[in-house]
Amino acid sequence: MPNSPEHLQTIQLRAREWARVLKLPFRQQRWRGHAGEFAGTGVGSSLDFQDHRVYLPGDDPRQINWQAYARTGTYTIKQYREEVRPLVDVILDASDSMFAHPAKAQRTQELLAYAVEAALQTGATVRCYAVRGQTHLALETEAVIAGRWAREVQVMKASADAPALARIPLRAGAMRVFISDLLFPAEPEALLAPLGSRNGRGIVFVPHAMQESAPAWDGNYEFIDSETQLPHEHRVESDILQSYLRAYARHFDLWKNAAAKHGVALARVSAEDEFISALRAEGVGSNAVEAA
Repeated sequence: MPNSPEHLQTIQLRAREWARVLKLPFRQQRWRGHAGEFAGTGVGSSLDFQDHRVYLPGDDPRQINWQAYARTGTYTIKQYREEVRPLVDVILDASDSMFAHPAKAQRTQELLAYAVEAALQTGATVRCYAVRGQTHLALETEAVIAGRWAREVQVMKASADAPALARIPLRAGAMRVFISDLLFPAEPEALLAPLGSRNGRGIVFVPHAMQESAPAWDGNYEFIDSETQLPHEHRVESDILQSYLRAYARHFDLWKNAAAKHGVALARVSAEDEFISALRAEGVGSNAVEAA
């Protein structure tokens, strides 16, 4: 796959424009983080009035509503909405299957760049991870922006296991963006559970290519397992192809049902369509993204 820093930086520049058209769904819930522009879980000092309450010892006297005191003789203070900068944890499934086809590899790179840019444009505090099976690697956000992440990921040991998301130190109250093709044996509910744990908000972007979702196999083929690199010879006839397509559809039905159960937004993203069109197709309806 093209993974030079120059190539990845070009994608990152395009992602800045994409993130101005489609945004991550920050306004759909309250967040925790440092001072910023999104609604928090507590009260703060923004201009957005929230409520009155009785003054208590230890409160800041400057917050006393003296006009209300003149009318009622009771000390009260005004509460304003707390505004915060959200926390965003971006997790890239670095399995070899994510880069099995040139178009899919490109879409994977684009989704990573988009997730980081969409988070940074809101002022969010971003952490990035790559995961392969049971191992994960923290990626510096600056390295992702500069296009240096691919070289770090390539040295990770190959694995056919499902990504061990539970081992990654995801932050409480964070938005967790997981980029994965979901093409591994795993119980969907068990794998998705960490994305919504500890008051987190889970989003899954699923890049997919026509070679996987709608192949036109007919005849003898030598298939290569993308994770183990082992060859398998098969003759594919119409009934076998139809059986594969049904199994493929059932596989993603299971993932979508599990995502809905855990409150995780899941959007499949075609590798062949233009990026914004591909992301919007399922992203808006599943609340994985929102229009600017």
